[in-house]
Amino acid sequence: MMRRSVCLIITLLHFGMAPVLAQTLEECQQAAEQNYPLIQQYGLIEKTTALTVKNIQKGWLPQVSAQAQATYQSDVTAWPDQMKTMMTGMGIGMKGLTKDQYRVGIDVSQTIYDGGAISSQKRIAREQGKVQAAQNEVNIYNVRKRVNEMYFALLMLDEQIKLNRDLQEQLSGNERKLASMVKGGTAAESDWQNMKAERLNVVQQGTNLESQKRMLQSMLSTFCGLEIKAVQKPVPSVAALQQQTVQRPELKALDAQLNLYDAQEKALDAALMPKLGLFAQGFYGYPGLNMFEDMMRHDWSLNGIIGARLTWNIGALYTRRTDKAKLNVQRSLSNVQRETFLFNNNLEQMQQNENIARYKKLMADDEEIITLRQAVRKAAESKLSHGIIDVNDLVREINAENAARVQQSMHEIEMLKEMYELMFTRNNDKTTQQ
Repeated sequence: MMRRSVCLIITLLHFGMAPVLAQTLEECQQAAEQNYPLIQQYGLIEKTTALTVKNIQKGWLPQVSAQAQATYQSDVTAWPDQMKTMMTGMGIGMKGLTKDQYRVGIDVSQTIYDGGAISSQKRIAREQGKVQAAQNEVNIYNVRKRVNEMYFALLMLDEQIKLNRDLQEQLSGNERKLASMVKGGTAAESDWQNMKAERLNVVQQGTNLESQKRMLQSMLSTFCGLEIKAVQKPVPSVAALQQQTVQRPELKALDAQLNLYDAQEKALDAALMPKLGLFAQGFYGYPGLNMFEDMMRHDWSLNGIIGARLTWNIGALYTRRTDKAKLNVQRSLSNVQRETFLFNNNLEQMQQNENIARYKKLMADDEEIITLRQAVRKAAESKLSHGIIDVNDLVREINAENAARVQQSMHEIEMLKEMYELMFTRNNDKTTQQ
């Protein structure tokens, strides 16, 4: 017989009929975050930032440009008439430059010192990427709140279904007792029918609860990207509840925005610095650099120039003061947003702490209320057996006891929910599970 039992257990395990493992709240939160479409945006932001920085870095590479031009001038450089007459008398032909001129060439420039402009642009690009990533983190963080709502709603339904089944068992027991009393002639058949009708009414309530649970399980499963078969009651971390520090991603997003303003301000300083570079120009055309030779012969020639160039654009001074003032205003706006967020966050914490304290006080009386209701219900069952009260009085006491048990469960789940909402408000919801 013992061997058969062992074989049966092994068979049930092999075919997946083992007890259902419940998903923890932390597992659901992590799965939902990984399943949420916005999670893919992290990689896209990182790639975009890397490509932008790579393109900016190419500012240190030699810059090559090709050009071709054809012009017709109203006048050109020419010899003075006396010198031209003298050279003609000496047998030297002096045609002079033609008014149509042509040039095809290449310009090459290499930056040696840019005053930190390229470095500032790269920093701005990186900080912009951090701002986008931080804002994306804010959106993904809010997924936890939606998971918490569905998870604790499922816990509440589980408790209600459990109490509904207990109530059905209790009514069934009294229904059987009344059936015996009807047979013995100590109770009317209408009493038994009344108890049965009440039991069927509770069965219908259970059917509705089961339907709501299946719907919510389906929603949470879709949200998390995995099948949620059962949930378990979480145990909040005492250390997390006592921690007062607010670590919300909204604050990180504001910090990233402030860092971006700092990078943009340094770029204003870099714009004022002189730029030093090398350059080379080569062209084939007419006229060339030897103008005297080109006055005598109208032939195309190869020409080249190489040198260094120092430029200093002081135009940035015109808008520097306004640009810095604009950045200071934007910093002030970000600081106001931070203060506003922390103010509202503190109000939320005050309300949640008050709700937790309220539920603790309510729960302190729940157990005594249940004990009293249970004693009254048992006394009513005894009175019904002796014909002192009717079935309606017993049903009322049974329902009152069940309502007290439901109220106790609601208070417990609501208190747990408030605790996790408090940890969500601070972003310190590191949990341990039962």
